[in-house]
Amino acid sequence: MHIARNIRLLSWFNFWTDFRPYAPIAIIYFAQVSGSYALGMSVYSIVMLAQAIFEVPTGILSDRVGRKMTIVYGAVAAVIGMAFYAIGGTYLALVIGGILEGLARSFYSGNNEALLFDTVTEMGERTNYHEYLGKTSSMCQFALAISALLGGFIAAVSFRIVMWVSVIPMVLALFVSFRLIEPQIHSAKSGNVFSHLAEAIRHFMRNPRLRLLSITSILSFAIGEASWLFRSVFIEMLWPVWAIGLAQMIGNITAAISFYFAGPLIRRFGEFKLLVGGKIFGEAVNLIGLLLSSVVSPALMSSGSIFFGVNTVARGNLVQQEFSDEQRATMGSLNSFAGSLVFAVFSLLLGAVADHFGVTIALIGAALLMFIPIMMYAYVLRPRKAKAKVSVEPSLGD
Repeated sequence: MHIARNIRLLSWFNFWTDFRPYAPIAIIYFAQVSGSYALGMSVYSIVMLAQAIFEVPTGILSDRVGRKMTIVYGAVAAVIGMAFYAIGGTYLALVIGGILEGLARSFYSGNNEALLFDTVTEMGERTNYHEYLGKTSSMCQFALAISALLGGFIAAVSFRIVMWVSVIPMVLALFVSFRLIEPQIHSAKSGNVFSHLAEAIRHFMRNPRLRLLSITSILSFAIGEASWLFRSVFIEMLWPVWAIGLAQMIGNITAAISFYFAGPLIRRFGEFKLLVGGKIFGEAVNLIGLLLSSVVSPALMSSGSIFFGVNTVARGNLVQQEFSDEQRATMGSLNSFAGSLVFAVFSLLLGAVADHFGVTIALIGAALLMFIPIMMYAYVLRPRKAKAKVSVEPSLGD
């Protein structure tokens, strides 16, 4: 069948993979089972540590055995991991679920974008990669929005039911993965695995622009993702449980719209204005909501997601263009390896600060820290003279 089918299938795969009714109440559920915010956040740390451990081997696997089968392996791990979350009851069950979710993420990391890139290249649409990335990624946010609303209402009845319902979309994602087509432009690699990895590392070391963009992206992902995941605890202080999903739905819908129109917006305004201006707006709104700590705060904070999709695609577009065609998935995995480690540490610290000083103080501190990567983006993407101008034609961070 025609390779273009992958675009539609990837959209649906993204939808079912991120259709997570448990997402709005996950940290609350984890904290209840484990006994503290720090241990609850440690589940997310375990997910990211597991992803970090498996990042490099799964990235190499993608380059060697194919994009499709790598996605299938990830989908299998996701189903089993979600089942362990649903079993719950003990911290050990959450740990096992976290390890399997981390394994699934490592299979997807770099590989899924590489499959999309290989697909659009084979279609002769390589220069429009960022548009396809934005539209397929928007399905993730639509799924999160719909499932968040559903999960909030179910959670008002039972947290355990929410967890078991969340297994179903993981199974559907697995079915979709079997229908993907392996791009002919990519073939399995032979040769020494370690030399393959060493070549990717050397490319990173030789490219100072890529290094700086990667460090900035890592910090932005670690701080922003941990804060987003922990935000449900803050919302629970102001809204009833059933409404937690509503707040997250607002953020996901605005992010989905942002993803969908990312391509045209990037062409119109460029990466600098969108990343720096959008991130300043988002963090300012988030900080105001935290300082107010009123009934309007959750909705206000969620509105800051309007630039999330555009920022994500713009960042991915800049980093992806630096990769070699032959090792795109491996280098994407290397780039997210450090992000997983930094997230694991920061999420634990965020939970510990919340246990000792309060939820609001912890989130305010995280919001202030987010201005560090914003300033770094402003530096690396600052306007340059014509002779030093770097092309940003066509692309991954939370």
